[in-house]
Amino acid sequence: MQMIGNAALIDIAKHWRKWNDPRLIVLVLNNRDLNYVTWEQRVMEGEPKFAASQDLPDMPYARYAELVGLRGIRVERPEQVGPAWDEALASDRPVVIDAVVSADIPTVPPSLKEKQAKQLERALSRDPDAARIHEQMKRQDIRPEDVKKESPRPKARGIKRREARRGRSRIHH
Repeated sequence: MQMIGNAALIDIAKHWRKWNDPRLIVLVLNNRDLNYVTWEQRVMEGEPKFAASQDLPDMPYARYAELVGLRGIRVERPEQVGPAWDEALASDRPVVIDAVVSADIPTVPPSLKEKQAKQLERALSRDPDAARIHEQMKRQDIRPEDVKKESPRPKARGIKRREARRGRSRIHH
């Protein structure tokens, strides 16, 4: 949302009245962090979070939406999620749901390649948020120490695909 999302909300505010159905919901997962960058650094580079460049101030996206003429709903607790969606779906205008979430939730696949798992563990050994991240990884069943090695694809599959594209399939009917 930080990069171009706020500008997009201005465009939405400018044009929504021309739409046949003005229902549009923008869900902002507000974790006050450049989370994609943070996790990319951890998993790809083995570097811990660098708070000075990745922590963001708490931008009130719902209030910003209201300022530009949209509806804004802030969600701070899990029990507010359902009612927020009900309100958004019933709205007569586009809505921004500003959901406050934890930056400690790993944005990684459930199984990491061996190198990624090692880089992540290296990063977390020096990361200020390591304890909370390990707790979330356990909840999500992300266990880098149990990574299975990927088996290589059999070459025959690739050959059959190539020949099928050329019209010379080895499969006989």
